Amino acid sequence: MNESPRLQACFAMMASLLWLMAAPAPAQSGPAGDDEELRGGKNFLSTPVHSLEEDQRLLALFQGLRVADVADGLDAAGLQGIGLMDPRIHPLWRDSEHFRHRFAGVDVTARYVPTQEPPAGRMTVPDYDQWAGDWYERRSSEAFARLIRPGTALVIEDAPEADVGSIGSYNILEWRTLGCVGVVTGATARDTDEIIAQRVPLYLLGAGRGIRPGRNELESVNRPVVCCGVLVVPGDIIVADGDGVAVVPRTRAEAVARYARKILEGDKEGRRELYQKAGLPEDDSVRK
Repeated sequence: MNESPRLQACFAMMASLLWLMAAPAPAQSGPAGDDEELRGGKNFLSTPVHSLEEDQRLLALFQGLRVADVADGLDAAGLQGIGLMDPRIHPLWRDSEHFRHRFAGVDVTARYVPTQEPPAGRMTVPDYDQWAGDWYERRSSEAFARLIRPGTALVIEDAPEADVGSIGSYNILEWRTLGCVGVVTGATARDTDEIIAQRVPLYLLGAGRGIRPGRNELESVNRPVVCCGVLVVPGDIIVADGDGVAVVPRTRAEAVARYARKILEGDKEGRRELYQKAGLPEDDSVRK
């Protein structure tokens, strides 16, 4: 018995529906403009902006706190295992009497990346000086310096494995005059003897020798960076001392500071009693 045309049409429609259900779904995308925006590069983590007054109020809570105290505060605030940089990051110099190598600051960030450009090659001295100056100006500047203000801690993510001293005796002292209380880099610095003599707090992996031209480029300023295994968001609190560097997320900073202060005060009180029993004169580590 022959099928009616209407029945044949129903069978055809059902077959089409089954094929559509079995076929892979097309990739979902927004308007064409969204795709073009992504193709041109897009940041998904925002950079919060705070006033100097807000920074100073928060920094007052961290005055005198040690990294160990802050580590305990991070634990108590539910941030165990978060915020402590790789222990290989260490102070370039230490002051064991007055602890001037320690600092707490609100971070400004910079990210340098390895360059894809070839080295200068052999040039005349004037040509080389022109090439290097142009590199500093266009490819590897210090645009972040304009953001430094009293209480700033500068955190630099630099080109890994590059023997480059993005930090030297001149620029770190200049940053200090602008209000920078300390610098942290996930890489290296040069002129280390002079930096020690100048007593600018610096935390780093080791010494570098080369200059930036031909080695790295500035990728971003005041964007979230990863330094020594830790996410650093502009506006976070940086605490550094002989135990290393701690990054305190700003949203939890007050809770961390309150608990850390309790730990510090209890430690000082207990050690003052031990100093008396041992006949030791008080020093800055136990004074109120």
